[in-house]
Amino acid sequence: MSPGCIAAIIAKEPTSLEEEIKEIRRSGSNRDLDHASEFEMSDIFYFCRQGVESIMDDEVTKRFSAEELESWNLLTRSNYNFQHISLRLTVLWGLGVVIRYGFLLPLRVTLAFTGVGLLVVLTSIIGFLPNGSLHWNSNFLILILFPSVCLSLDPPSENKPKNGGICVANHTSPIDVIILASDGCYAMVGQIHGGLMGVIQKSMVKACPHIWFERSEVKDRHLVAKRLSDHVEDKTKLPILIFPEGTCINNTSVMMFKKGSFEIGSTVYPVAIKYDPRFGDAFWNSSQFGMVNYLLRMMSSWAIVCSVWYLPPMTREEGEDAVQFANRVKAAIARQGGLVDLLWDGGLKRGKVKDTFKEEQQKLYSKMLVGTQEDRSRS
Repeated sequence: MSPGCIAAIIAKEPTSLEEEIKEIRRSGSNRDLDHASEFEMSDIFYFCRQGVESIMDDEVTKRFSAEELESWNLLTRSNYNFQHISLRLTVLWGLGVVIRYGFLLPLRVTLAFTGVGLLVVLTSIIGFLPNGSLHWNSNFLILILFPSVCLSLDPPSENKPKNGGICVANHTSPIDVIILASDGCYAMVGQIHGGLMGVIQKSMVKACPHIWFERSEVKDRHLVAKRLSDHVEDKTKLPILIFPEGTCINNTSVMMFKKGSFEIGSTVYPVAIKYDPRFGDAFWNSSQFGMVNYLLRMMSSWAIVCSVWYLPPMTREEGEDAVQFANRVKAAIARQGGLVDLLWDGGLKRGKVKDTFKEEQQKLYSKMLVGTQEDRSRS
């Protein structure tokens, strides 16, 4: 059974288990079973039905695959049976292939390589400048280079993240960073990579105090929190940009926010990002496509169009813990972006449901049969 199927079962109202099993028992017997405390074979039907319902309507696993479209956008990746629709659409698709791969793709590849090359070279040069001019020059460089890749800017907003704060946003694609950076400057947070990405990271950190972690440091929550706290306490440093979901979700929902960035106590600036799938699918299914393959698919799309909303800043309320704060911010982002607010961890994209979650269902069934320890002591 898929993680999403198990997750959907767990998400049911806990009290429904006892009520529905009793109903199943009554349907096969005339006895009063309200106080029955023995296992019956008919109890299995409840769990079987829940499993089938979850397979039919899995609200978790489908968030890790491409979004379904209401109409075909003339891309093969969104309809593999295009040749069977009509001759006219097939001709239009062929014309679109010529335009996308003969003109748009070469132009975008040229722009991308030019932008990345300039970023690496110029940030390295800025790294040799005095610290006094470092901040201004790096900001100017980012605002000049990133729009050359993104080619779109959002209107000004009074809710844009400010120094000493943390910007959190839902995560659909690696270009989320480019889209937000085209309209403002941020300190990035992430794991150190090798190859070309590693070269870019090393050059960027010379021009701006980004926060990169070694693979061994990522799991050290206290170390991560300490470095984030030290950054936000310095009001001269750029706001931190974080995607608390920890993975890319397919532009239809927002999944669980990791609580780490909400434990610091800094002002949080929520940002909602919503892509228009009619022109191209921005979602990166990292378990299916590598980065190069994904970028080629992106650059061969018609366009990448998205809406960005800067929401009012939010702070942790009195008596509110980090998890509650994270959920409140997540709900605000989902509501503004028209996304489904899900409580499940995006880690289910690659991992299995934790045993503790499955054991919770077993405990509920056991409690129904034998009662709690307090109930047994009374009897």
